[in-house]
Amino acid sequence: MASAWAPVARSPIRPAPPVEVRDGWEVSARVSAAPLRLVDCTPLAKVLVRADPSGPVASALGVPCGRAARDRHGTLVVGSGPGEWLLVGPVGAEAMLAARVREVAAAAGGDAGVVSVVEPFTHGRALLKLVGADAARLLAKVCAVDLGAVADGTALRTSVARLATDVVRHDLGATPSYLLHCERSSGRYLHEALLDAGRELGIEPDGFAGKEW
Repeated sequence: MASAWAPVARSPIRPAPPVEVRDGWEVSARVSAAPLRLVDCTPLAKVLVRADPSGPVASALGVPCGRAARDRHGTLVVGSGPGEWLLVGPVGAEAMLAARVREVAAAAGGDAGVVSVVEPFTHGRALLKLVGADAARLLAKVCAVDLGAVADGTALRTSVARLATDVVRHDLGATPSYLLHCERSSGRYLHEALLDAGRELGIEPDGFAGKEW
């Protein structure tokens, strides 16, 4: 009897060994104790929403441009630009996140305010997480913006390693942490640029636990 076969999704970034398949994705199972760590979070669900920034959908989402916050479901809602939001959630949750947006739009007065909901958006973008006390020090090497001075929950679009990148300050308790979101085709370059810039700071790639948002 033929065995069942299921496709395996892969990030543009080669996972650090050991490697395993989890929730349909090939990911790193490495556990790093380094003080500065870089995690490939590309497998997380990512849905892009566009709507009138002064309309009912924007009001219902409740997160203004330049800020990021969790909603009541635990989804990270990022105001990534004027009238543009990025929703980040568990692996495989794109359809669920998009459905919630449509419910919000309908409850707020119809879906006319939603210009575009992209699902699944995961395969079109790469997502990294940089964690550690020296995270801002590393980013200062590759970004002209002083990201150490921005508050937790801040979202901005800037150049990182000469690459257009959405950056979200997303601390883990007292530990500085940044989400970096870019085009899939540039994900490997950004990952390698950050590892190279953080070499003297003791950076290490870390495994994907699935709870990084």
